[in-house]
Amino acid sequence: MTADRTLEKPNEMNTIENFKTIYSGKFSGVLRWPQLDKLWNIAKAEKEGWFIYAVGNEPPQELSNKQDTIKFIDEMDVLLRREHDEEYCGIVYANNLDKPTLIKIFDPSTLGTSCSIASQGPLPGWILSKMKPDDLNADIQQTGSRKRWWQKIFIKQ
Repeated sequence: MTADRTLEKPNEMNTIENFKTIYSGKFSGVLRWPQLDKLWNIAKAEKEGWFIYAVGNEPPQELSNKQDTIKFIDEMDVLLRREHDEEYCGIVYANNLDKPTLIKIFDPSTLGTSCSIASQGPLPGWILSKMKPDDLNADIQQTGSRKRWWQKIFIKQ
């Protein structure tokens, strides 16, 4: 099996490039808010949705639809700008800023602990992924306010 084999489904990664391989690979940080705007616009422009993973919950089994993806990104942008009230972003990372397939979003409310040194590094609060994510953790639990925020995004009105 070669790394460049054709995939049967566009969001299915082969065994050589699986989620954890991509997750552990090289990422670029989004340092400025205008860079984040550009990244969000690229993610929203995708024809399909993304797997939206709130780390600490069960990983999603299905792609979100485009409408839910846009809603998540819009709500996430509001949360990040409100709770990370800095002149810089610095808490969002993508494996490719121009054509991302995996975006790590760190929770501003846990920056004090996520910056500590750990053997595997801190876990992000949320992940947008074009491939079905593996469960990154069983140890992390979201706070009650984050769980309510997460659930509120997808309540159908």
